[in-house]
Amino acid sequence: MTTYVVTGADRGIGAAMCAVIAERGDKAIAACLGHGRELVDAPNLDIVTGVDVASTEGVRRLTQHIDTRQIDVLINNAGLVTDQMLGQFDYDAMMREYAVNALGPLRVTEALLPRIGRGGKVCIISSRVGSLSENGIGGLYGYRMSKAAANMAGLNLSHELKTRGIAVLCLHPGSVRTEMTAGLADQATVGTLAAPRDAARALLERIDELNLETTGQFRHANGQMLSW
Repeated sequence: MTTYVVTGADRGIGAAMCAVIAERGDKAIAACLGHGRELVDAPNLDIVTGVDVASTEGVRRLTQHIDTRQIDVLINNAGLVTDQMLGQFDYDAMMREYAVNALGPLRVTEALLPRIGRGGKVCIISSRVGSLSENGIGGLYGYRMSKAAANMAGLNLSHELKTRGIAVLCLHPGSVRTEMTAGLADQATVGTLAAPRDAARALLERIDELNLETTGQFRHANGQMLSW
């Protein structure tokens, strides 16, 4: 049985990934900020609440809950998006985005690293809006900037963790129908919004394929290689 830790598991993609993991017969430790209202009830689903990835105390709750258990796959999924437009910036909101989207994966990965052995995997659920070369329309300042930083964090981690036998991957889930993206439909990637469960299956397929030869990549959930 493979043991996964998924942050941001309260709802949307995170909750869907936990459901798919449980269906596959693997163990999912669902790290939730709230009470995990969208999580399914499964015997191999372990829910820990009050995990704010932007808070040292929140991450400590997760590490204490895991205790000495070994982790095979860490999925840094917790995310936050606000629609920040030029001339109407809310800098406090943008700093919160950075704390969750960019520093959150680092904070959680560093805290759980002692529990991840050789052959382990670390994934950051990022977004192609963080790609410098693919930004053709602007907007979403805080989200874009924080996801670009998250991508850099993932690339850095891939170099430093390779010697420990741990592979790292940044993934773009595609355009997914979630509560977080509901108010941003006009800025979503062109195409039909995927159901969270479908996106979760695709993301987990990419994570299944990850190894030390493919560490340090930025990919779409459909397998397409993305540019930084």
